[in-house]
Amino acid sequence: MPHGDPVILEVEPAQVASTWPVMHQLRPHLDLDQYLAAVARMRATDGFRLLAASVDGKVGAVAGFRTMEMLYCGRILSVDDLVTDESMRSKGLGKALLDWLTAEARSLGCGQIHLDSGLHRLDAHRFYERESFKKTAFHFAAKVDAQGRSP
Repeated sequence: MPHGDPVILEVEPAQVASTWPVMHQLRPHLDLDQYLAAVARMRATDGFRLLAASVDGKVGAVAGFRTMEMLYCGRILSVDDLVTDESMRSKGLGKALLDWLTAEARSLGCGQIHLDSGLHRLDAHRFYERESFKKTAFHFAAKVDAQGRSP
């Protein structure tokens, strides 16, 4: 059982594998090698960054994020992934990550934090709403194959 306060650290490339057990709970379609390769690629091409919340030396929550600028809203911090280990939920780890991300957004001149959350993740939605996030849009996606959009 965790006893200490969460320690929030930006994850260095050599530490990415330590976040895998938690991230895999959110991204089960990836295996460890795919995860490591994707994080390395996104770091190099998209400015992707990874954040971990640990308690008593155990990674309990992870967030992947990047900054970007969009015409409709200006500069934002975009959270790609935010997950807390099922065994460590409701212990303040997700809030600690969001607090760190908010401070980072402010320091980078971002006017907003954006994140997408799957429609089925109702507990996550309640958490985000408690943390002052508002539902502001629908996110649409279409698969693309060599011939164009596919059903």
